[in-house]
Amino acid sequence: MATKLNEIIQHLEQLLQPDMYADYCPNGLQVEGCSDVRKIVTGVTASQALIDAAIAADADMLLVHHGFFWKGESSCITGIKRRRIRALLQHDISLVAYHLPLDAHSELGNNVQLAQRLGVKVTGPLEPGSARSIGLVGELTNPVEPEVFCRTVAAVLHRSPQLITGGGHLIKTVGWCTGAAQGYIDKAIALGLDAFLSGEISEPTVHSARENGIHYIAAGHHATERYGVQALGEALAQTFEVEHQFIEIENPV
Repeated sequence: MATKLNEIIQHLEQLLQPDMYADYCPNGLQVEGCSDVRKIVTGVTASQALIDAAIAADADMLLVHHGFFWKGESSCITGIKRRRIRALLQHDISLVAYHLPLDAHSELGNNVQLAQRLGVKVTGPLEPGSARSIGLVGELTNPVEPEVFCRTVAAVLHRSPQLITGGGHLIKTVGWCTGAAQGYIDKAIALGLDAFLSGEISEPTVHSARENGIHYIAAGHHATERYGVQALGEALAQTFEVEHQFIEIENPV
């Protein structure tokens, strides 16, 4: 059975409320393909490799976290952007992308989905007072050494995280924000948390962690953002009569 593309998009807009976010890219339908959707392929980034895999999987719709048309990049349809869009149009595949709305969703979002896998109990937002906080704050059941928590992260994400220790204290309270959110360490410091986890790390992050006495874990941009889009794809498969397949494209960053 097939579901109309516009019905799925309307459902996603109501579910994720993208208009509530000042984002770096357009959220929602970015490239329009066929009007009937029988199979949805999900993935983290709309790379050529993922598009080729979606074509091979006979997808009608490709749902991703990182799509096209980012602020600051050229608006010209040339080079890799031309090749990617051409492949989608030639095979009548729609590209649908949700960035910050998918990070922040309270049930399907990248941050809450990561917490479930790491065994962290969510206790609040990383940005108190904000109705649209992207990051979260939580607690571990028992305090653990930073190295022990990193081993849990590595086992869950199948990737060795980078640890910057901020002292000799154990980790009980944790703040986190997936992807390139290393700058949010300042918010975790302001809340007096034991540790902060994100996807990426930059040179100043090391000094911030050491000098402010907070442990920092860089767990990988791609690795921390696998789970929201999978949860969203499964939710669509349950709501509509469509097939869903998540396709992993390896990325070491």
